[in-house]
Amino acid sequence: MLPKEVLRKIRRIEITTSRLVTDFLSGQYESVFKGRGIEFDEVREYQPGDEIRTIDWNVTARMGHPFIKKFVEERQLTVMILLDASSSSSFGSTKRFKKELAAEVSAVLAFAAIQNNDRVGLIIFTDRIEKFVPPRKGLHHVLRVVREALYFTPNGKGTDIAGALRYLDNVVARRAVTFVISDFFAKDFKKPLSIANKRHDVVAITITDPRETVLPDAGIVELVDAETGKSYMIDTSSEKIRNEYAKRASVIFAERSSTFGSVGVDHIDISTGRPYVEEFIKFFRMRKKRI
Repeated sequence: MLPKEVLRKIRRIEITTSRLVTDFLSGQYESVFKGRGIEFDEVREYQPGDEIRTIDWNVTARMGHPFIKKFVEERQLTVMILLDASSSSSFGSTKRFKKELAAEVSAVLAFAAIQNNDRVGLIIFTDRIEKFVPPRKGLHHVLRVVREALYFTPNGKGTDIAGALRYLDNVVARRAVTFVISDFFAKDFKKPLSIANKRHDVVAITITDPRETVLPDAGIVELVDAETGKSYMIDTSSEKIRNEYAKRASVIFAERSSTFGSVGVDHIDISTGRPYVEEFIKFFRMRKKRI
């Protein structure tokens, strides 16, 4: 039995995110993702006006007259959420941590999926696979996805995006719309991301915090790498150091965007310091325009 405070928080997330989906995102989600694939339906006799390229030559040869392959739109999607639960997600300098924002975004995507009768699944990862929730439909299932996203306690500290993408290919047989939610402070994920995007429709959702791009003037402070435990003393009163910090962050984010672009993966940049709905709307509009 879940504690009452846990149930209350899950209920608040359900109300908030389902309202966002209903008011802003549901129609755009459907227009961008629904009907993107086709699946084989049947073979039937050729009729005048049919596309010649749809002729099934094997059946035609056996039967002695033309037959075509008929396809229909694949209306039901599988949506997979790959959620980074590494120690760096426990950072936050605003009203919430990155992992709290990531959990809420997971809930938005899950509710968008079930409102469109899609299946949704969840993979929580760190430097290992922490949790796999197989894709299913229904409100009860989505509430489980939300609960795991909010309250799962990982064992690992590091980040292995490549391993999570390989695991996705092992457990999900059919093509899936796949959202990878992470701060992407990891190495060597470009090739696995490219491979996964050939089989699935992969969207990267990057989560950052304002203090990961700009340092305040707060004197000498100790910075600790949450994943390695290494600590650094930095004099933030130095304008030179603050500028170097901002420049390095800018380079890292530019390289990350370049990586996504080079393998054809769309991405949504969200931050703990600003509302994320507008970023989702911009993303859906961009995808719809391109389609």
